[in-house]
Amino acid sequence: MFNRNIERGIISKPSFNRTGLNDILDITELIAVLLCIPLSYALAVYFIENINFPFYSIDYKLFILRHLNYYNYSWQFNLSQFLFFSVLVLISWYILSRLTLMAKLPRRNKYMTITIHFLRGNFFILLILMVSKFTFNLTSIPIIFIFTYVAVSMPVTLIIRLISTEKLKVYRARGNDLRHVMVIADDNYVNFIDNLINQKYWGYKITAIISGSDGMKIKYGENIPVWPDGHNIKNILDNNVIDEVIYCKKDADESEIHNLVEICNETGVIFRVQSSESIVDPMQISLKTVNHNGSLTLVDMPSLRLPLEIKTLADFYLSFFALIILSPILLFIAILIKLDSKGPVFFKQERIGLRGRKFNLYKFRTMVENAEALQEKLKEKNEMDGPTFKMKNDPRITRIGRFLRKSGLDEFPQLINVVKGEMSLIGPRPPLESEVKQYDRWHLRRLSVKPGITCTWQIMPQRNDIKFEKWMNMDLNYIDNWSLGLDARLFLKTITALFMAGGR
Repeated sequence: MFNRNIERGIISKPSFNRTGLNDILDITELIAVLLCIPLSYALAVYFIENINFPFYSIDYKLFILRHLNYYNYSWQFNLSQFLFFSVLVLISWYILSRLTLMAKLPRRNKYMTITIHFLRGNFFILLILMVSKFTFNLTSIPIIFIFTYVAVSMPVTLIIRLISTEKLKVYRARGNDLRHVMVIADDNYVNFIDNLINQKYWGYKITAIISGSDGMKIKYGENIPVWPDGHNIKNILDNNVIDEVIYCKKDADESEIHNLVEICNETGVIFRVQSSESIVDPMQISLKTVNHNGSLTLVDMPSLRLPLEIKTLADFYLSFFALIILSPILLFIAILIKLDSKGPVFFKQERIGLRGRKFNLYKFRTMVENAEALQEKLKEKNEMDGPTFKMKNDPRITRIGRFLRKSGLDEFPQLINVVKGEMSLIGPRPPLESEVKQYDRWHLRRLSVKPGITCTWQIMPQRNDIKFEKWMNMDLNYIDNWSLGLDARLFLKTITALFMAGGR
């Protein structure tokens, strides 16, 4: 049994969650995009009705009007077409902002790169709107309005993005939103390591360095653990929060890289080769950028950005609106809990999330106040194999708690965790520290994705009778075969499971 040393103090709670910032930024930009629509329409109408060109022999205003009349376009305001166009703008902006990297909050990109992304994205938005005008016969949407809209919205959203990027750089420079990395390097990459350390706004924290160089030990040893080549890398990954392993050696060792690839894949850690070329299987890699050089990245999740962005968006907005809609029910449950037994309404428990980060999971309290202390006396009655604890007739459960567990309503406060970006709606359940201590190595890959409120195991009938190893295999199968369609099916089946009340 693999022993994961949780008491080392480096499974840390993240000081900042970038998902929340992305959500706030998305809302801000969507509002800006919406406000630009009526503004652009007003400007287009004003341009046609009031602007003259006295320095030219051709009356451009009449030329434009004749051109519009030729295609039977009308300036008459049509609410349905205007609303349709507004929805089309929002959808086009959101999708293309992801596909063209407009929505990316970069660690390294310069402002010129961000501007180029926006120019490219808005060009495609212009094409989509023009094609849609003719395809859907939007006669009340003038061409000049479309051009005016793009000309207005592009600088507005770009300014918002540049300001946000600058603020995020300041936030990262203060030690927030960090990517924890382990660097395997030789003396040729001292400058690269210095950049990761000194360019604090990139948001990288070097947790460990593996190097056969005595110079590395002398230069960085006081502040960063420096281990010699051949050190037990598995032990470092298992006992530290590591998001990425970066391999940067002038003379790359093929067998060493393949060994590192296998080790990183076991726990879902991203592996990068800081080089212009890589000897690993090109079917498994995608090009990323760290510093000025290209780096080849092995990832453990689907490489398509848009589906992952949609998942993140759905997590936040579905959870946010669900909390608002369900607030009367949640309040009623809270009152019942207070009337039923002494103690707080919510049960807060520290769990392990993405790549070993700690966070507090929220549930409605379903047990007596000192339930965790009483668990030691009930260990012999555990009905689950493996490190988890389940007991059918647990004496610690309150009357209302038994109903909440049976119905699954006790899980609803975890929507708060989803809004905070600590969890997803769909994903492997977050384990306790005590459970992670007893994990085998292959179990750790569950921590390579954000934990969820529900997953494959949650929707199984008699789920508490499923063996621990099968449970782990089900979670890993979800990770390996993830898609938006799979999440949608699991979400619908979870709703069905709530009505069947198969919880315990």
